Amino acid sequence: MKYFVKIAYGPGRGESGTVTEQQRVSVVVVGGGTAGWMTAAALRGVACAACDVHLVESAEVGIVGVGEATLPHLRAFIERLGIDEAAFMAATSATFKLGIEFCDFGAIGDRYIHPFGTYGRDLAGVGFHHYWLRRASANAAAAPISDYSAAVVAAEARRFARPTGIDDPAASFGYAYQFDATRFAPFLREWSEARGAVRTEGRIVSVDRDAATGDVRAIVLANGSRIEGDLFVDCSGFRSLLLGEAMGEGWEDWSHWLPCDRAVAAPCASPPGPIEPFTRAVAMSAGWRWRIPLQHRVGNGYVYSSAHISDDDARTALLDALESEPLAEPRFLRFRAGRRQRSWVGNVVAIGLASGFLEPLESTSIYLSQMAITQLIEHFPERMVEDVDRDGFNASVDAEYDRIRDFLILHYHATTRTDSPFWDHVRTMAIPDTLASKMALWRETAQVSKYAHGLFLEPSWVAVYLGQGIVPTGWDQRADLPEPAALDRALATLASTIADRVAAMPDHATYLARGSA
Repeated sequence: MKYFVKIAYGPGRGESGTVTEQQRVSVVVVGGGTAGWMTAAALRGVACAACDVHLVESAEVGIVGVGEATLPHLRAFIERLGIDEAAFMAATSATFKLGIEFCDFGAIGDRYIHPFGTYGRDLAGVGFHHYWLRRASANAAAAPISDYSAAVVAAEARRFARPTGIDDPAASFGYAYQFDATRFAPFLREWSEARGAVRTEGRIVSVDRDAATGDVRAIVLANGSRIEGDLFVDCSGFRSLLLGEAMGEGWEDWSHWLPCDRAVAAPCASPPGPIEPFTRAVAMSAGWRWRIPLQHRVGNGYVYSSAHISDDDARTALLDALESEPLAEPRFLRFRAGRRQRSWVGNVVAIGLASGFLEPLESTSIYLSQMAITQLIEHFPERMVEDVDRDGFNASVDAEYDRIRDFLILHYHATTRTDSPFWDHVRTMAIPDTLASKMALWRETAQVSKYAHGLFLEPSWVAVYLGQGIVPTGWDQRADLPEPAALDRALATLASTIADRVAAMPDHATYLARGSA
């Protein structure tokens, strides 16, 4: 194997110094789609001075995405590559997203929005929700905590403007995108090929491995072509052609905690009225249904447990819920919740569905690919692939998957629903010890388990805990220090300021019509 150079993931493009041909790394990306072309774009856009990128995909394999909702992290990815946001949104018919609305999860009739932003502002090192809990416990008529989130108030009003403040809780929030997944990969392909990525069309029929090391030396296509490389990135989707099939890496099954294993999806025409700047998740008898509003249509799907509903009944339930006639025949997908025991083995790194799958309840699919790509760049070998690189990558990826798994399980387990066998199961099932300890800490102290890096920090957990009826019995005692009248005035002023700021925003459709300028 060739010697590698360290790839810099800092400001600018290709800032890893002069690289000789002997030092260049040949990276072969197996599979296109979102994960494959995001990988190619990142390697060419950030590390182009250090590696050659050759992507192999087959037109016989379709794109899994069925209308995509994302998290704010994708904005950083696009910005880091220097892609113009307006051009990206136009190419993918994207809309803005301020959060996710959950309906009927904690109980039938309940609804809340998990916002991309904070609630209020921390004071003296104490989270805002502790002060709110104190006042809400003393006043049944207290305003809901959502009134203190600019993202929630704007989402409810169907308004949008880019955030302008960092420390101002009335103007500081995040946003993401809702876009047509079938257009995203082609957009990145054009961008990547313009920067030197090479694409080969072909179906892989065999994998050549080194007999001594077990590393992959080359992939062989149906037409007899042989493509060699130093590092292979498996973006082959659920099949996991390299990591799962060729390398034989085991699968850690989480379906006993996340029993949904199927989805049926169908787009429909956009209804009259405002375009909602949020994704909606509606709990169903055997899972949940998504609604993703785009500029040109609405994406819909039913994620369900095949042990609790038939495919035909799930299809009927989805079609009955559509706001207008479907624009295409419903499409079925099958999957399992879980991840590979290791995502980097030998010289094979799996990214996206080849690495693991967590249902799209919190729009984490693209984020997990982006996170793995970032970790790959940060752990890219200096010389040959070494255990320290693989171990660091695997530890980071595993921790992220595990934390997101717990967060998703919370949405199902934190319920009082008894109306169907599915909800009885998830309500009463044994949960991971890691989640059980988080929930116990929250119930007793209103504290959220903290970690320095990763997805879904304190405001996210607070949103789901409170939104699904888990109200703690206590709070940080320091929240008792302010005088009640002074605290009430401060809360009222904050809620009024947020409401005024949102009222001054244009509605979402108007903002989109301006070209997102």
